[in-house]
Amino acid sequence: MITLCGMSLSNYYNKVKLVLLEKGVPFTEETVATHSKDEGVLAASPLGKIPFIRTEGGALCESQVINDYLEARFPQPALLPADPFEAAKVRELCAYMELYVELVGRELYGQAYFGGSTSDATKERVRKQLARSLPGLKRMLKLAPYAAGDRFTLADAAAFACLPTVAQATKAVLGEDMVAAAGIDWKAYLKTLGERASVQRLNADRKRDLEAMAKKA
Repeated sequence: MITLCGMSLSNYYNKVKLVLLEKGVPFTEETVATHSKDEGVLAASPLGKIPFIRTEGGALCESQVINDYLEARFPQPALLPADPFEAAKVRELCAYMELYVELVGRELYGQAYFGGSTSDATKERVRKQLARSLPGLKRMLKLAPYAAGDRFTLADAAAFACLPTVAQATKAVLGEDMVAAAGIDWKAYLKTLGERASVQRLNADRKRDLEAMAKKA
């Protein structure tokens, strides 16, 4: 049995959970805070980052590595095309979103989602970097109706984690939804994803956990 470790407030956690749900893989969940100093956590995720999974063979960290493992171990239903080049194009899209969009926008999350603050220099750097990378992402995304074409793939798990999170963060901190401004209709795309039972389950679980956290505050 696979154990998914982390918390539903993490977009990367939800990226992995979405693939588990899409594939119908039985799994359990273990709540683990990010940057934990617990030795058991560090043995599985050396920087204490979430998510990570525990498997019969050992632990794995890094969301895209985990999703690639799940695709290899549970090949049906397939979330990569059979053609090697087309499969590589899906992975290319995942890598682009993570490296040039999500990790850039992540510098705003402290202020956007956790009550922190962002320096003017950081805001300007993020704005400039996203202004370069988002038009490239628009060229790569197909949204027909899914990220890489007419079927749900690993790229949709990545897009689900990336697009709304960065869009809302830039709106909150920079005063502009830079994803939408680049011509990426992420709200319509998210509505399409929301028709899937897996996404409905994931959203319900996240809402439940947010409400539970609010009651504790």
